[in-house]
Amino acid sequence: MRTVHRLAAFAVVAALCLAPVTASAWGRLGHLIVGELALKTLPEEVPAFLRSNQAVVDMGEYAREPDRSKGSGKIHDHNRDAAHFVDIDDDGRILGGPMFTDMQPTRAEYETALRAAGTDSWKAGYLQYAMIDGYQHMVRDFAYWRVDVAAGKRAKGAKKAWYKRDRVRREALLLANLGNLAHYVGDGAQPLHVTSHYNGWGDYPNPEGFSTERVHQSIDASPALGGVTREAVLAEMPAARACDCTINKRVIDYLLASNALVTPLYRMIGQGAFTAGDPRGAAFTTGRLAIGAAELRDLIVMAWRESATVKVGWPQVSVADIESGKIADPWDNIVGTD
Repeated sequence: MRTVHRLAAFAVVAALCLAPVTASAWGRLGHLIVGELALKTLPEEVPAFLRSNQAVVDMGEYAREPDRSKGSGKIHDHNRDAAHFVDIDDDGRILGGPMFTDMQPTRAEYETALRAAGTDSWKAGYLQYAMIDGYQHMVRDFAYWRVDVAAGKRAKGAKKAWYKRDRVRREALLLANLGNLAHYVGDGAQPLHVTSHYNGWGDYPNPEGFSTERVHQSIDASPALGGVTREAVLAEMPAARACDCTINKRVIDYLLASNALVTPLYRMIGQGAFTAGDPRGAAFTTGRLAIGAAELRDLIVMAWRESATVKVGWPQVSVADIESGKIADPWDNIVGTD
């Protein structure tokens, strides 16, 4: 059985290495583990619906969705493929353009800075923006959920029924939207998704003689080679970390930490660590998935806390004022009068 398993694993890697690179990461199993374990380890302060056994299972599948949607069509794929990566050079610049740490306020400004350097975000990637987009969407989802719960407790009749239905809708929406963030956080834990050396070292100074072969898919496929389990990843997840910083700063720090592992990873590739049965590759992958799951867990907590401080509806009203009862009936602001 062990021989059959190893042959099957080698076949998986061989097939993936021959396939075109479409910036997927970790395959099915890796993204599933990141999504599941992030929810499984959430603290009790986060709403119970997100910590349920069903939500854990669903998040594992939702975390795969940005890869599963590939092939939908040229426009869909072209718009979204670059969300899975960002090509950071050895000097900290993005394909010779802006410094990664000098993050532009919007994607439009990011695009302008890249074009000034002769490239664009479709070539350079925009993973950092995809992660922040997903986080901000989660904050808004949580905020409306808070309103549905708080206003629903005080409402009567048809209004009460509407808030209940909207809460159920919001919970389903939040899970689906969170799947996108889960995927991109998982992508960011894979060092080859945050470097210009994304598929072989390429035409860059190469004093250590790193591989110039197409190595990307062999790393993406590493969870399937054996030795990577939910239990092992769970055991390596670090404790919760509150950075007391902006989401931009948190995302930049997370992706830079992954980028710092590019050279060690290429050394491991040169040593043959990512072959079936080699414990070094399994250990590396387990550690990176643990970091990804922990980061997603902590971003969810961060978003939940921030959601209590924002305004929603139109005209906008404070979530805190609705929860405290200062605004007893926000119906016109939340549902509208038109």
